[in-house]
Parts: sequence; C-alpha cells; structure tokens
Amino acid sequence: MRKQPFRVVFYLLLASIVTASGLLWHRQTAQQEGARLARAHQLRALVEDRGLQPLHPPPDDDETLVELGRLLFFDPILSGNRDVSCATCHDPALATVDRLPLAVGTGGEGVGAERTTGQGRSFVSRNTHDLFNRALPGWEAAFWDGRVMESGPGRYETPAGAYLPAGLDNLLAAQAMFPVTLRHEMRGGAYNVDTYTAGPGTAGGRDREAPAGWHDVDVYGRPNELAAIPDGAQHAPAIWEAVMARLLAIPQYEQLFRRAYPQQAVHELGFHHAANALAAFQADAFTFVDSPWNRYLAGDDGALSPQAQAGALLFFGEAGCAACHAPPLFTDHGYHNIGAPQFGPGHDAYAPLDFGRYHVTGDEADRYAFRTPSLLNVSFTAPYLHNGAYGSLEDVVRHHLQPEAALRRYEGRELPLALQTTVQNEPVTIDAILRTLDPELAPERELSAADVAALLAFLEALGDPRAAAAPHLAPEAVPSGLPLGR
Repeated sequence: MRKQPFRVVFYLLLASIVTASGLLWHRQTAQQEGARLARAHQLRALVEDRGLQPLHPPPDDDETLVELGRLLFFDPILSGNRDVSCATCHDPALATVDRLPLAVGTGGEGVGAERTTGQGRSFVSRNTHDLFNRALPGWEAAFWDGRVMESGPGRYETPAGAYLPAGLDNLLAAQAMFPVTLRHEMRGGAYNVDTYTAGPGTAGGRDREAPAGWHDVDVYGRPNELAAIPDGAQHAPAIWEAVMARLLAIPQYEQLFRRAYPQQAVHELGFHHAANALAAFQADAFTFVDSPWNRYLAGDDGALSPQAQAGALLFFGEAGCAACHAPPLFTDHGYHNIGAPQFGPGHDAYAPLDFGRYHVTGDEADRYAFRTPSLLNVSFTAPYLHNGAYGSLEDVVRHHLQPEAALRRYEGRELPLALQTTVQNEPVTIDAILRTLDPELAPERELSAADVAALLAFLEALGDPRAAAAPHLAPEAVPSGLPLGR
C-alpha cells in the first residue's frame, strides 16, 4: 500500500509530460501551418504584382504542313551522309535531347546516351538544346551563342547574312535552315573529288567501297555531295539547293510538298519551305505548357506543393534566379558568363576553347557568355549548361551559388572518358573565364539544404509531364526509305 502514492505521482508526472508534448506538437503544427499559409499568400501576391499569366499553346497549323515536317524531322536524307536526322539528337522519346554532354552528329553510332563518335569523327562542340515551346511568342534568338536572331517581323540576323532566303515563317524556321549546313552536325566533311568518284547508285546497296579511312561518303558508299560544297555564307544557298534537290527527287516528297504548298510551282520550292514545315511540326509536337506552375498561374492554388511554393519565393527573391530566368519563358534572352567549365573539341578557330557569344559579336566582354536557356520542362532535359557539364539540376543550382569554387574544382568525372581528358582546368584558362564572370553571380551565396531542395521542387513544377517522352511521334517509315534517325 505504501507504493501506491509513488505510482500515482508517476502517472501524474507521465500525464503531464504527455500533455506538454501534445501542446508542443500542436503549437509546432500551428506554426508550420501558419508559415505555409503566409508563403501561399506571399506567392499569390507576388504573381499578381508581377502580372504573371499562364501560357497558352499557339493555334494549330496546317495538318499537311505538320505531317511534311514530321517526316522531314525523322528522315536522314537531310544529312550529307544520309545517316542522321533531326531526331538523332532531338529525340522526342528523350524529351527532345540526346542525354549526352556534347552531341554526336554525322558518322556516329548508336542512339541517345549510348551514341558514340565514329572513327575519325569528333563530338559537336555544344550540348543539344531542347525544342520545347519554341513557337510561343517572346523568343528572340536560337543556338547557344544566339547566332540566329529575329531583328524585326520576318527579318533575321543569321550566319548566312544577305544569302538567307525570304519567306521564313518564324524564328524556329530560320533556325531550321542551319543544322544541314554544319559539318559536324549533319553535312559532313569535305572529300577529294579528284581522287574519288563513285559509280551510279542503286538504293539500298553500296556502289563501291570507299578507300580506307575515308569517312565522307554516304551510307550507300557514294560521295557526299553536300560536303563538297565550300564553307562560307555565300555557299549556304548551294547547300540548301542540294538538299532540296534530294527531297524533290523522291516522288513521295514531291507530292507532299505539292500538297503543303499548292500555290507554289515545284521548281520554285526552296529549302525554306522545308524549314517552315519543320517549324510547324515542332510547334505542334513540342509545345508543352500544362505544368503545375502554369496551372497555379491559372488560379489553381493546389497545383504547387508547399515545398514548390517555398522554392518559387526563393527563385524570385533571395536566390536571385529570376534576374536571368525571367518568366514567362524563364529566360531573359541574354548572354551570361556563369563560369561554366570548358571541355570538348572547342569551337571554330578558338579550339579547344569555346568563347560563346564572342563568336558572334567579337566583343571581349562576351567571351565565355552563352544564351540563358529556358527553364520550362528543364527537369527532363539533363545534362545541363552549354556543354552538358552537369548531370543534375542540383549541381547546376550549386554552381550558380558559388561559380568560382565550382569551376576550380570541376574535373568532369561524370563525362564520357573521351571527354574527361579534354577538360581545360589549367589556372590560366580558369582565370580567363572568371575575368568576364557575370556580376549578377556576385557575391557568392549559400543556401541551406532545405532551400536547395525547395528550389529543385519549383524547377520540377515548371515541367509538363507529357514532355518527358513522346515516342509515338516517330513514323513507321520515311519517304527516303532510310532507317529512321532514332
């Protein structure tokens, strides 16, 4: 009986502890809920203050033009060696990219991340851009260095200068004019026409074996006539004319072009008509704007998770991301040196370095500056930066927070072995890159792990789930009869 008072005291103490714990839990829950509601109100107020509006798909284009563009997109006939198509690098099943740091163009083998350079070939100098939402209003330039720009309604500044034909429907069509002219991407290298001439061709077989080490013949063993055309803006029309001659020599393509352009005589058709069709297909196939963020802008408060809402406030606030990645397209259409590491074959006369925008402007301040990519559907399009230096969005976020430190420690260990040995991490190169580092990135910032996770949640909320893979877009066959570029 004497132990009973102790038992009572014990239970009373236990009850007090449980009650206190319950009160503390309820208080913490109430505080968390209060913080969540405060963030929700703050984000909605930010959206209203900035006048942010949801994106809407463009009007449907002519179905005949879209279908022509679809077949062209998947047909290797556009490439000099007849071995790669637009879809080889811009694979709809892989979110319109190839999963490689640097693209592998003509002469390569395999698909997607397993694709490798062929014998005697090199990587393309830059990462494959996604093709999402390029038909939405507001786009000003194409390519990582912005060498194709819209200068006014129907007017474009491009590497072709005055040789660019009139009649292009939009910036997307202007961009489509150039991959066929680029040697490493689609056109192929030059060959010696004085020492090698192929006999008459028969579709489906090799006319004769090319000499050992010879790479600039097509899949049938015939000379690559596109590669024989000299470089330079004045020769671009000859390339486009030769590609169009290939297409119109195929009866099915001639019929498709006639249907798509019924008011145009066949002899008046140029490659810009093919480019318009390619643009129409890409607008139809790759416009994906049904993201949680877009639904939130349309008034659905439940479309964003609490973590994504917290990330949005960081994105537009403390983290400073929106200074360059401005809505609605999440790009300022500008060019910035963010201290990206350098590796790969380099670009043009400056190899093994890639000076980015400097190639276009010649302005020393533009060295190592590249166009700000859109972040719409960004979670599907790894790897990231102009050369695919990072395989995860978290690595990209952390690089932006501390670019100098990230650049100095970059070794490229995630890169394919063939690229690891090309990383340009000598102190003199790093110092040169940092010399024109964008002042928007200074001072270096630190965010907690929770803040970084919130930012990543918001970036994922910019993606339309349908954009992740669209393998159904590929036709069963293409008019040339060549194997599909996928």
